[in-house]
Amino acid sequence: MARFLDENFSRRTLIAGGIGGAVWLGLIGRLAQLQVLEGEEYRKLADENRVRRDLVPPMRGEILDRFGRPLASHRSAGRVSIIREQAGDVRKVLADIAELIDLPPERQERVVRQAARNAAFVPTLVARELTYEDFARLRLHAAQMPGVEVEMGVTRSYPRGRDFAHVLGYVAKASQKDLVRLIAEQVTDSVASEDQLQRLRQQPLDGSLHPIHIERALPLGSEVRLKWAEARQSLNTLYQHPDMRTGRSGVERMCDDALRGERGSKKVVTNAAGRIISELPSEDTAPKSGQDVLLTIDSELQRAAIERFGDETGACVVMDVETGDILALVSTPAFDPNDFVNGISQSDYDVLRNDTRAPLYHKAYDGVYPPGSTFKMVVATAALETGVMDPDERIRCNGRYRFGNRTWSCWKREGHGHMNMHEGIKQSCDVYFYEAAKRIGIERLAETARRFGFGKRWVLGMTGGARGVVPNDEWKRRAVGEPWYEGETLNIGIGQGFMSSTPLQLAVMTARIASGGNLVTPRLVAQGPGFVTPDREDAPLDPEHMERMRNAMFGVTSEAGGTARRAGDLGIDGLRMAGKTGTAQVRYISQAERAVGVIDNADLPRHLRDHALFVGYAPYDAPKYAISVIVEHGGGGSRAAAPVARDIMAEAIKRDSRRPPAINQADLDNPATARGTL
Repeated sequence: MARFLDENFSRRTLIAGGIGGAVWLGLIGRLAQLQVLEGEEYRKLADENRVRRDLVPPMRGEILDRFGRPLASHRSAGRVSIIREQAGDVRKVLADIAELIDLPPERQERVVRQAARNAAFVPTLVARELTYEDFARLRLHAAQMPGVEVEMGVTRSYPRGRDFAHVLGYVAKASQKDLVRLIAEQVTDSVASEDQLQRLRQQPLDGSLHPIHIERALPLGSEVRLKWAEARQSLNTLYQHPDMRTGRSGVERMCDDALRGERGSKKVVTNAAGRIISELPSEDTAPKSGQDVLLTIDSELQRAAIERFGDETGACVVMDVETGDILALVSTPAFDPNDFVNGISQSDYDVLRNDTRAPLYHKAYDGVYPPGSTFKMVVATAALETGVMDPDERIRCNGRYRFGNRTWSCWKREGHGHMNMHEGIKQSCDVYFYEAAKRIGIERLAETARRFGFGKRWVLGMTGGARGVVPNDEWKRRAVGEPWYEGETLNIGIGQGFMSSTPLQLAVMTARIASGGNLVTPRLVAQGPGFVTPDREDAPLDPEHMERMRNAMFGVTSEAGGTARRAGDLGIDGLRMAGKTGTAQVRYISQAERAVGVIDNADLPRHLRDHALFVGYAPYDAPKYAISVIVEHGGGGSRAAAPVARDIMAEAIKRDSRRPPAINQADLDNPATARGTL
């Protein structure tokens, strides 16, 4: 019995030992397989768990004035973000953050919703523009909050604020409409097939649909659909980054593609909580900074012009008579573009939108006004070109002009007496120009006006730009559905009626007169992306005719009887400015009102007062600068606009604002070098 038990035990021991040995051999073999045979593969997998590739957004290019002063640049700002896949319970983490910084409940709810929309691995911005104390406090506690990133970011900055709001525009987070536009641009650039592009053009690309809805509407498996999907995924990831912005208006929008730069990536080492421990050296593509843009504007002249306007609203354009460089492009009042970079509240935006002074409106480029009497040089030139009036012929002005069954009035109720062309411009006699316009006819008037730059949208490298109206029979039939009546031509002769222009067009007209008839073309972008090659135009204006216009404009500011005689002296070594005043009516004045005397502007509500205009150039004997000024509801041009123009012109001459730019194209091609020289 004992022997049987011993044999049975030995057999069991042998079996158990064999099984145990097999298990150990299996474990050792598997360990060898993992460590030796497959070790490299698992090391790679482990690295992928602790090493991740992060997107690095590009540094946006700067926008500079003609002397290299930054108008749009960057500044550092602390921010805190949350990564949903690492944070777990987003609400709980946000509650922890709220114990350290001010984070209202409504903001927490917005972050929760945004995090749910973002990809799980994409950071969702919780707060930016952190104070130094908040930034330091969050950095101290961040190690105990998985998925929370506290870092210094880069935000767009406009150091001169309102001075250039309308010119530069602003950047903002990409909206659905922005993404549709950006995707469409990228697809259009990369798809070669015209048939496929036609399919894309048939889709509603105005942002009314989500990008993925447009993608689904494209033919399945087509080249354009594949490109759309690729661009959508890429741009969605890029623009979800807290530092990425897209241009919304102005130069920022028109030059967005070049200012944006090219994104890069980097490898970082993370701990188990996903927090970055270190950055690994790699040969991955570094981000490429966007190109810088050099504008023709002198920022100090721009600031001086805005200060000179004070509380008045209006616009001013200063141009180099020889090159067409725009040295100042003022629209006042304005908004602060810094308010839009991180998103403006609806209440603050409503304040801007409802302001009767229209701070969101670019008056110098988009604003259209009757040119008033500043248009009389165009009428006089047309009279000379057509030969319908001799410049020495005298027209009698008794304060009224009768045509058909209607009477037109001169601004001077008692009349000017007998006027020739020089006196007619100098004293701004309406009756003289009623007669001139009647003889010329609307078609030749319109033709001459276009040669002075009216009726054209000047492309400057920024959004916006109005054409104004140069009316004729064809235009009226198309716009109103009626033929042109001869009596309407008389109103055009004094820059009223259907005629409308922009302050920029008035400056172009003045520069062409001052230059002796050269077809000066305005330019805003001096170097870099957005530079526009001027269009070829017709033959120059007759130099002899322009000499007559200059002499008459000199008479306006420097001879007895001139409507702006006090504005001629610039107070700089005897230099004088030549110019022309104008008054643009904003209301209809009845015959009955004229019979008893037109109500003075000062007695009217502001919104019914006339606009005050002035155009001029200086020095009168060697023109360098041309200027146009509109003071909205300012009344008479001689009282309100001419003094403003005189002071701004004097500032341009004292500053020598037209001197050559301080940066060349080679510097702009290498932004780091250019910025290092400023």
